Amino acid sequence: MEWGRAKTILILSFLLLNVVLGIQLWSSRADLLDLDANAIGAAEEIQRLTKSKNIQVPPDIPKDVPKLREIVVRFDDNFNPKKAVPLAAPFKFDPLISKGSFRELLAKTGIPKIESYQFDPMTSLGGTYVFHQLYGTLPMFDVQLRLFEKNGQITSYQQGYVEVQSDGQQKEQKVITAYIALRSLIENYLPSGAVITSVKLGYHGQVYNSQTLNMWPSWRVSLGNADGDVYYVHALNGAVEGPQKSKK
Repeated sequence: MEWGRAKTILILSFLLLNVVLGIQLWSSRADLLDLDANAIGAAEEIQRLTKSKNIQVPPDIPKDVPKLREIVVRFDDNFNPKKAVPLAAPFKFDPLISKGSFRELLAKTGIPKIESYQFDPMTSLGGTYVFHQLYGTLPMFDVQLRLFEKNGQITSYQQGYVEVQSDGQQKEQKVITAYIALRSLIENYLPSGAVITSVKLGYHGQVYNSQTLNMWPSWRVSLGNADGDVYYVHALNGAVEGPQKSKK
């Protein structure tokens, strides 16, 4: 009799578990469908808004929506991002050369941890070439290596470098799409006739006097105006920060 009751309880438990898993699966699928629908709707809205406000957007708007979380980093005291370091052997820098030759050239500079950075053509101008330290495959926009050109050669550099302390306490979340970030900017922040030159996903934070920096996934939206205005859109909650000036 006891065995029969136990078997009944086990069967009911398995049935209940299947129901719960089914609900979770359906909920996840519904969330994905909603996300896809929102992305499609945002893309259509972008087309309407850009026409009505005569705003130009780049053709290569990112479509990826990875799962990311906030991170905590600490600046390495061995690197001073405000101190110019002269190069023992100045060299000619050409960002248009092939990627393989580009990496080989940088490896010969003697700049420490040069392989940890990625070149950013959008903020490189006036004889200053900007690189961002990478976290995984994404740039940390506030952690930079700058190469300074004089008389056609790179003669010095400034370098910041961080160590990732933790990946934060939050669970990974899907970032908002670039289209949703752009829709918010175009509707509420950008003037008519604005030209958007770049939309890039990376990490951004607020740099204070502390050596520790909280960084969150952000869409960086660059404008092609005289000041080189840059907006950051929090890629998890949609909050907008900016504009900041990229040109001096």
